[in-house]
Formats: sequence, structure tokens, C-alpha cells
Amino acid sequence: MQTKIILLRGVMPTGKNKVLMAPLRAALEAAGLGNVRTYIQSGNVLAATDLAQSALEALVHGVIADHFGGDIKVLARPVRYFRRALDGNPFKGADPAKLYFTLLAGRPADGLVDSFHALGHAPDRVSVVGDMAYVLCATKYSDLRANNNFIERKLQVPATTRNFNTLSKLVELGGAA
Repeated sequence: MQTKIILLRGVMPTGKNKVLMAPLRAALEAAGLGNVRTYIQSGNVLAATDLAQSALEALVHGVIADHFGGDIKVLARPVRYFRRALDGNPFKGADPAKLYFTLLAGRPADGLVDSFHALGHAPDRVSVVGDMAYVLCATKYSDLRANNNFIERKLQVPATTRNFNTLSKLVELGGAA
């Protein structure tokens, strides 16, 4: 089995998309995933599985819908994918506190990526590489125009964003997988 990092889009500790991590861990283990772990209360899961990406995403989506009643977008990749994303960050040497990674559900069309990059995004910097948008904030994420919702609209794919520290911790927790 391979360890996968599973990111849930829009999960909150309270409100509409409330999914508590302890019950989620139990439900995912009951659904057949192994060594299920979560990191903080914002939809970060690690689990061992032999399922392909699409099957894993569908399984987790179904478990959440059945147990918590939400229609949460689920994006999963192997730990090595995120390790490569961290290593391939085009903003090397930047302040990690201002660096964000937006995982896209799939590769957006080339024309959409070209149009997105043509927008500029100054004073922030954004670079879409494959199915990852790297975001470097000039000030803070809450001031960012190219936030998760903006990226989803412009690239026409679901997405979820994590900061550098969260993604680094998830990769660390995933170990040598």
C-alpha cells in the first residue's frame, strides 16, 4: 500500500462544511483505508491504500457524504507528488510564510493557463505548473486577488490551497512513502 495525502476543499471546524477529523478517521478506516491520520482541523488526511487517485477521491467523497452530509471536493495525490511540488517550487528562497500551493483537480487547458498568467497578478506572483498553482503573496493571503476561488474560476477546475508549512508537515508525516 502507498501513503496518499488527501486534501478536502472547504472543510471548516464549524458551520456548513463541518467535518470533524476523529469521526472522519474512523469512517475512512471502516471504509478500508489503512493508517489513517489527519493533520489539523482543516481537511488534511494521510492514508495507506492501493486505490487509484480517482477511486480514492470517490471513496472519500462518498464517506463524507454518507457520514457528514457534505458535498466536499476531495483531491488526493501520493506523498512523493507533494514532495516534488515542494522541491519544484519556482519561488525558491522566498519567505515560506508567504508561499501557498493550490492543488488543481486536473491540468487546466493550455489556453486558460496562458490567459491566467497574462493577468499578471502583481504585486503577488503566481505560477501554474501542471496541476499545481504556486502562489507567492506580496503581503498576506487574505489580501491576495489570485486566491483559491479566483484560481478555480479562471482555470475552470476545482482546487484547494495549503500554505507551505502545512504542505511540508504533510510530506513529513507521510515519511519515506
